Order: sequence, then C-alpha cells, then structure tokens
Amino acid sequence: MTANHILVVYPEVHKTKVAVYRNVEPLFLKNISHTEEELSQFENVIDQKEFRMRYIKDELDKNNFPLDSIEIVLGRSGLVKPVSQGVYRINEAMIKDLNDGIIGKHATNLGAIMAYDIAMEIGKEAFIANPVVVDELSDVARLTGHPLFERRSIYHALNHKHVAAKYAKSMNKQYEDLNLIVCHIGRGGVSIGAHKDGKVIDVNQAYDGGGPFGITRTGTLPMGQLVRMCFSGKYTEKQIMEMITEKGGYRAYLGTDNINEINQMLAEGDKNAHLVSYALSYQVSKEIASHVATLEGKVDAIILTGIIFDSQRFLENVKCRIGSIAPIALYPSVNDVEALAMYGYDILKGEMPIKEYI
Repeated sequence: MTANHILVVYPEVHKTKVAVYRNVEPLFLKNISHTEEELSQFENVIDQKEFRMRYIKDELDKNNFPLDSIEIVLGRSGLVKPVSQGVYRINEAMIKDLNDGIIGKHATNLGAIMAYDIAMEIGKEAFIANPVVVDELSDVARLTGHPLFERRSIYHALNHKHVAAKYAKSMNKQYEDLNLIVCHIGRGGVSIGAHKDGKVIDVNQAYDGGGPFGITRTGTLPMGQLVRMCFSGKYTEKQIMEMITEKGGYRAYLGTDNINEINQMLAEGDKNAHLVSYALSYQVSKEIASHVATLEGKVDAIILTGIIFDSQRFLENVKCRIGSIAPIALYPSVNDVEALAMYGYDILKGEMPIKEYI
C-alpha cells in the first residue's frame, strides 16, 4: 500500500473519531463510543490516552490501514496557549501544555497528544489546525468590567473558519473581504462570532465562559447567584466546573444530552423540552443580533452551523428573529474531520504555511 494516507484523530467527550483519507477522498471513518462507566475509571481526562489509543490502532488494523501506510497525522486541537489562526506542527512544548492543562483540561487535549504519539511511532509529523484558542479579539472586546478579568477567545475556531471559507467560495468572494456572523451549536456549547477582514474580532467564550447555554454547558449565569453558590460550602470547585461545562444546558433541564432522546421528547410534545429548545433559540438569536453592533451594521451574511439546525422548528425560531439582518447560509453538518483532512492534503502538497508553537 502506498504511504500517502492522511490520518485524522478527533476525540470528543464520549467518542473518539478516527478517519483515513487519500488526498481529499475519505477511505475510512469510525466513531468509537465510550460509556460513562468506561471513562469513570480515569481520574483525569489525560489518563484516557492509552485507552483511546488502543481503540484507534485496533480499528486501523481491522480495516487494513497499517500505521506504516500513514504519511501525515492531524489531531483535533486542544486548549493550548492563545495563538493566531493557521496550521501548527505538534511539538514537545505543545504536548507539555496540553498535559499540564494550562488553559483547561478537556477531551480535546487528547487529539494532539495521540496524533503526536502515533506520528513519533512511525517517523512522521503531526499537526493541528485552527485550535479552539485562536485569538483575534479586538482590544475593546477583551475588556470585561474589571481589570482583574479579561475575556478569552475559546470557541469552535476550526468549524467557524471552515464554513466561513466555504460560504465565501460559494459567493465567489474571499473570506477576508466579508463581514460575517457565524453561529456554531455543537454537542457541548455554542459559539457565535463576528468575522471581519478574515478575523474573529469578537466571540463568546464557549468553554466555561458566557453566551447562550448549549447541550451540556450553562453559558452565561447570574453572577451574584453563582458567587453565592461557590461560597455556600455545598459544592467543590470541581463540581461547580462540571456543572458549567458538562452538566448544564439541555442535560440539566431535560436529564439527557442525547440528541435523539431530546428530539423524541420534542416529537412527543414534551412542554418542558419545547420551552428549553425555544429558550436556546431565543438566546442564540440575541447573541447573533448583538454582533450587528460589533460589525457596525455591515453584515454580509449570517452562517448557521450544527445538527440542531436540522430541526425545522428550531431553525424557524431563529430565522424569525434575525432573518431581516442579512442573508442566512445554513451548514447543519459539522465535519471538522474533513476540515482537518483538507489541511493535511494542503500540507502534503506544500501549499500550507506551517507555524511553530512556542
């Protein structure tokens, strides 16, 4: 087998996605699910590395993709130090920061770590692209209200940039020449950013910060109530953080973060499920509308992305509030695996500038 394959390693909280591409052609994609019980045996998310690696190697072996057939490895980016957009070579400095959790500890951190280990094993190189910490915020967007606090840029940068470039191409324009508002609703949180001149100049901090609630994240909370809860003595710091990042949103209100179960509740007319869904569409619409001011009223398009927009009811609940602002482009399917593979192909062709992480 010719060694020209691109391997993509893409961990999620309860899944590990692994894919092999030949140039731009997908040859193999596997979603490996992990149960709560399986993951509960690990105290820290980083400790899951060998557990997930075994699954990756087993799937590659079962599907006749030996490691020595891989030419390049792309890993899902994690919580590294803030960087500019682009492609970064995974190096020891990046691995240390991901292991240490300098920004936070999340399953995404395992993407680059596992990609690097595989690449080292076969004598190849590994890369990440547009990590979640791409930081292009304007100076004014960083101010919070107190100098001890500064707004951080943590959002779904890979998909934001991917769909924005797709939209620009469909309009025969350059991404850098458009003013866009991109709304990404993922399986965890929601990020809504103002794209101007090819940069995301303002975006809600989608990890443990603010903005609309999501499937598992709380989004912005009433600050006074949160402070009093933190000092009530009823909760540890870990429990509060889990509440904000893993056990909020739909999961807290409806008791599940399973999209199929949520859709079933909605189909059966569950009043609470309908209220929560409507509340999310309401919050998302408000956040989108706020970026009309960010972009000084000049918005070329609003891009909606995420499988939740497959729901016609949810989509209409958003469109009826923001549809008069600008044309709406819909990309419900989120394919970050494909986006990473495309970057890998450009690297192999020598057409992608490589940045060094320091």
